[in-house]
Amino acid sequence: MKDNVVIITGASSGIGFALANELANRGAILSLAARNRDKLEEMVKEYQGRGVRAIAIPTDVSKEEDCRRLVQQTVDTFGRVDVLITNAGISMRALFEEVDLKVLRRLMDVNFWGTVCCTKYALPYLLQSKGSVVGIISVAGYVGLPGRTGYAASKFAVRGFLDTLRTENLKKGLHVLVVAPGFTGTNIRNLSLTADGTPQGKTPRDEGKMMTAEEVARRIIRAIEKRKRSLILTFVEGKLTVFLNKFFPSLVSRLAYSHMAKEPDSPFK
Repeated sequence: MKDNVVIITGASSGIGFALANELANRGAILSLAARNRDKLEEMVKEYQGRGVRAIAIPTDVSKEEDCRRLVQQTVDTFGRVDVLITNAGISMRALFEEVDLKVLRRLMDVNFWGTVCCTKYALPYLLQSKGSVVGIISVAGYVGLPGRTGYAASKFAVRGFLDTLRTENLKKGLHVLVVAPGFTGTNIRNLSLTADGTPQGKTPRDEGKMMTAEEVARRIIRAIEKRKRSLILTFVEGKLTVFLNKFFPSLVSRLAYSHMAKEPDSPFK
């Protein structure tokens, strides 16, 4: 990854932050995007102090113009784009019958349209460099999780979009990687939207028992280097769940319901 120009959305926390740190250690050139300007600038200052080339571009990926500006400023500064990692995302936790539809629209705007718009504007440069588009989805992009209708829908949509993009550009050298982490120790559950659109404020899970964001980042980077098509992380909640869903979907639905119902303050029992 040394000297590759990498755009990371959602770079100020979680998996995006871990990716930025790991790529900085490997000598990549970083264009960091998130809404948290202060955190991005703090990261860039630290990286530049170590001789890493990096810029901070405050970005709300739900806004098409922000996505266009992110790519253009990256190209204006570094001259190219080698890797686009569309990591920015939000989650939810509410029954569909109770949720305000604005919550689902918000998730689609950030998770799906954020990926689509950033990819649209980066694609000409990625085709020039025969670079990589990396979409961070979730196991919820393979298996519908109860209480997460909008989240699952957005992640299924991203997977369909990126799989199609890969096929369309099969003869143009574009690499497309779809990453589905299992439950990862990040702050995404603290910020998950409830039925009325307010953040739930605390996680219902034991974050300490999950794969760390740092380990997820290392595996994603290895998959980029190997130009893999897909990466599903964790065994039971990731690979095994996706595998069983192909052959025993009714069983997986029952297991998913039972598993998610055990969360504290679960919206269903």
